[in-house]
Formats: sequence, C-alpha cells, structure tokens
Amino acid sequence: MSKLNQIFGKKTELYFAVLCGIFLLIGFFLEKFANISNGISLINYFISYFFGGYFITIKAIKKTIIGSFDIDFLMIAAAIGAAYIGSWAEGALLLFLFSLGRALEHYAMNKAKKSIEALGQLSPKTALVKKNGKLEEIPIEDLIIDDIIVVKPNTKIAADGVIIRGSSSVNQAPITGESIPVDKTFIEHTDSLPTFNDIDKKHIVFSGTINGDSILEVLVLKLTIDSTVSRLIKMVNEVETQKSPTQRVTKKFEKRYVPIIILVVFLLCFVYLVIDESFDTSLYRAITVLVAASPCALAISTPSAVLSGIARAAQKGVLIKGGRALEDLGEITTIAFDKTGTLTEGKPKLTNVIPLNNFDKRELVQIVLEVENLSNHPLAKAIAKDIRSQYKIETQNKATNVNAIQGKGISAVYGDDKAFIGNIKLMESVGIKVDELVVNSMQNLLKNGETVMIVAFKNEVIGLISVMDIPRKTAAYTLKQLKEIGIKHMIMLTGDHQNVGDAIAKQIGLTEAKGNLLPEDKVSEIRRLIQRDKKIAMVGDGVNDAPAMALSTVSIAMGAASSDVALETADVALMSDQIERLPFVIRLSRESKRIIKQNIWISLGVVALLVPVTIFGLANIGLAVAFHEGSTIIVILNALRLLRYETDISHF
Repeated sequence: MSKLNQIFGKKTELYFAVLCGIFLLIGFFLEKFANISNGISLINYFISYFFGGYFITIKAIKKTIIGSFDIDFLMIAAAIGAAYIGSWAEGALLLFLFSLGRALEHYAMNKAKKSIEALGQLSPKTALVKKNGKLEEIPIEDLIIDDIIVVKPNTKIAADGVIIRGSSSVNQAPITGESIPVDKTFIEHTDSLPTFNDIDKKHIVFSGTINGDSILEVLVLKLTIDSTVSRLIKMVNEVETQKSPTQRVTKKFEKRYVPIIILVVFLLCFVYLVIDESFDTSLYRAITVLVAASPCALAISTPSAVLSGIARAAQKGVLIKGGRALEDLGEITTIAFDKTGTLTEGKPKLTNVIPLNNFDKRELVQIVLEVENLSNHPLAKAIAKDIRSQYKIETQNKATNVNAIQGKGISAVYGDDKAFIGNIKLMESVGIKVDELVVNSMQNLLKNGETVMIVAFKNEVIGLISVMDIPRKTAAYTLKQLKEIGIKHMIMLTGDHQNVGDAIAKQIGLTEAKGNLLPEDKVSEIRRLIQRDKKIAMVGDGVNDAPAMALSTVSIAMGAASSDVALETADVALMSDQIERLPFVIRLSRESKRIIKQNIWISLGVVALLVPVTIFGLANIGLAVAFHEGSTIIVILNALRLLRYETDISHF
C-alpha cells in the first residue's frame, strides 16, 4: 500500500486525480456516444472511482477508526451513495474534482512550505578546512567547533563563525533579508574569544550567506545542526502546530458541523416517506446536499493563508512562529520598544565637543583623545574612536599615568600637567571650580538626553564633551510608517534617565517614553498597557527584555540571526537589525487576516447558497460538485497571493 502511495513519486496524488478524470471521460463518452455494452463504461467508472477515491479513503478510514468523521468521510459516503443509485458518472465527477482539489491544496501548502524550506538548500554541501597549512574539502556535517574554513570569493559560507583573516562584503539576504551586502572584517584570533552572541556583528558570518570578492578564513563556532539555517528550518517545521485563533474556531465548527450534516443527510434519505417520490430520488437529493454542505473550502481557508503569510515573511528575513502570532500582530495598535539597540544604534557616539574659556578646540580634542585612549572603559573607547574618525587625528603618546576614578571619571598626566575628564564631583574632589556658565551649558545638553563630561587641564575647566546613544537612521521613518498604518501608541521603555527617553522620543516621533525602568518595572508597564489596550507587541533584543516580551501579546526580536535566545523566545524574529521591516510584517499580517476573512466568507457563502438549493432539488450533483470544488480552488488561489505580497521599502 505504501509503495502505491509513491508510485509516481511526490506527485502521485495529483497523477491519481488526473487518471480519475481520464477514466471518467472515457466512461462518459463510451456511455453516451459509443454503441457498446454499458459494462465497459462501468469498468471505466470503477477505475475512475479507484484513482479518485484512493487517498481520500485512506484518510477517511484513519479518522473513522478513532471516531472522527471529517470531510473525506462525507465525500466517500456521497460517492458510494451515487454508485448505489446508478449515478456512476456523477460520483466519479465528485471524486475527480475533490481529489484534484485536495491535490492542488497539498500543492499550494507544499509551495508555501518550500518557500521556507528552500533555506535548507542555502548551505553548501562541503567546506574547505585548513589543517596543518593544507586545505581539505570535507562534508559540512563533519565540521567541528574551532575548525578553520577557507571561503573563496563569491562562494557560500559553510558554517556560522567568526572571521579571523580577511575582509569582504557578505550578502546576508538569504538569512536576514538585507538587500545590500554587509561589510565584514576579521577579529584578532586569541584563546579567549567572546561567545558567538557577544561578538560584534561585523566579525561574524552565517552559514548559507554569500562571500564577496575576497578570501576569508572563518573560525567555526557552531556545528551544522546548531547553525542559524538549521534552527530556522526546525522552527518553520514547527509553526504548523501553532494554530491561529481563526483556525481553532473553524476546527471546532467543523467538529460539530460534520455530525450535524451526517444526521441531516440521513434524515433526507427518508423524505420519500413524507412526500411522493422514490427512495432513489430522496437518496440522490441527500447525496447532493452532502456534497453541497461539506466544508472543504472552510477547512483549507485559514491554514493556506497562514502558511503563505509565514512563507512570504521568511522570504523577507522575518520568522513568524505560527498562525497565532501572524493573526495577533495584525490586530496590534500599541507597540512598546526597548531603547538600546532597538530604536538606537546601541553604541554611544560622540555628539559634542565644546571648548570653554577661549581654549583651542583642536588642542581640546587632542587632550581628550590622548587621555581616553589609555582607558579600557567602553565609553572611553567610543569617544577615542569617534574623535579619530570625526577629526582625523591620531594619538601622539603625550598622556601617561591614567587613573580611573570610580563613579567620577578619569585622570592622567598630559605633558607636564594633570588632565581630568568626568563629572562635577570629580572636579570638586580635586579643587577645580565649575562656574554657573559651565553648569548651564551642561544642563542644556542633559535635557537633550546626552551624557556630559567636563574636561579640565592645568586646574581649569577647558571644555565639555557629550556622548549619546543616537537613534537609528531609519527609526523616525519607521515610526512614521507605523503611525500611517494605524499604530496609535508607540512607547519606549528604557532603563536610562527620563531625559534621555524624552529626547529620543521627540527626535523620532514616539508617543511616549518611560525612563528609569528596571526589568521588573518594564513587566509592570506591559501589564498596564495590556489592561488599557488589550493586545500589545513589544520589540527588543529578546535577551535583556525577555520577561517583558514574554508577557506581551506578540514579542518581536531584532537581529535574531545572531541571537539563539531571540530565535527561541520571540513570536516574531527580524533576522537582521533592520527595524524598518516592522511595518512590512504588520501589513503582511493584516493582509493575511483580510484574506482569511475573504476565504471564510467565500466558503460559507457557497455552502449557504448550495444547501437550500439542493434540499429543494434545484441542483444536481454535478452542479453541486462544480460549485463546491470551485470554491475550494478559489480559496487556495486567494491564499497563494500572499506569496507575492509586496510593500514599499524603497525608502530604507
């Protein structure tokens, strides 16, 4: 039996449906136009029944054994009834159209799945491994942690890892959906490399992405089974188990509806006892009603749209975990955002260098660079890096004896005199006067959400520098897009000072900002928003904000390709760091929900029209089958439109 299921390979079900139709046509023409025995036509109808009913019968038997009666059972019952009263042609037509509809349904679902499972073809089959100075080609399954692979120009990268030699532009579109190649460069290879999730993204590469024009050497940090591609495929295969709310409702409806139809059809078989007609006429009407009332289109209306929507999102670098997340996202009108790394770059940037007391700006910048360059503090490193890039200067090794003063700042010897960079407390502790003009200048910067430091040299304040985690370049436009599509409330939740939150909110167009929040405070804010707005989404990195994201209706993680935790915990994962994909996925969700509603109305509308028409004997089985299977095909084609869904992202 199992061999017969695959006699024509994966397309066996479709070929069986076609054969059913061929033998139906042969039997019909022999019966109507050939002057031969009716037995020959009957044989063709019987063969047509076999091919058309084979897969349907197997499914019906499996369900019936466990006490479940579904649409397949109804169709087989209708076909047997048609044969019983001698309507072999109409029964064969029913099986042909139903089996063809089921084959097309499975084709549609498989097409949606393949759009996602194509990820599995991204990774190359082999990798070039560098061992003892020689290159050896091995299957990617044989790669182990800390292997060094060589990636030639314009070839696929074979494993998730970190670049230890070479620089190149890498096309990450297959994983993250980014249309523009991303510049990648090497990191110094030491015995104490950070973990994969903690390494700067400019150094890491993913299996299945495409190298540019330079040779790279990559240290393997993940086994093939743990790679981002493998995890994506595994999760996509699991999304079908997470049914959408509409899907659950339709399943419950079917569970109650099918037994009612069976009862009604059974009673219609005995109408001849009440009105003047033959048993065969009553049975024919009952079979026609059975066909008309079967909710085939309803059964496929939601899963086909859900899977197509999820597939389309995956093509654009967004992983949606199941129908519930897809539908819920379309109903969201409130979104809470984490600040750092979500709405902002996640790295402090030097924003102002302000000389005071007529001090030369160029010399001020040089002093700051020399002192901060000696510090290992992340803020100091960021300041030194930005001074180099903004002012095109380098250190001259004029600073020595650097000393970090906890909670206050840093001191050093510059030339022959002391230099200090820090807050007012630092200046007071070393006896340097900070006048009102300096304080006022600091306050103006603080109001804008900037972190301000005083620079002093030779016991005198010579300037101010300020740093800020600046908003992403695309944040303002993204929020504008969200507002245009009906997101009414956009709230930032941050542990930073309220001034910082307010300043960024004003720059990018947030409706509200909540500052000074601990992780538990963010959870409380999410609870408050849910009470007010019922359903909310939260966007973050999926790690630091995990408790708050878990409480939200839909959790959305950014940059999930490089975060195992984000991939596991978020309902929606933006594989790249591109927040600008958020409006697309919300639009896609709403379009999916709209198509689901259309499909439900189409399927229920056809049933509502056909049932009374067939009960009163105004339509035969052929017409009922044509409308019934036609609605199923329309529903499937309507859902497949989602695979081509587009939205304008040209501004990004």
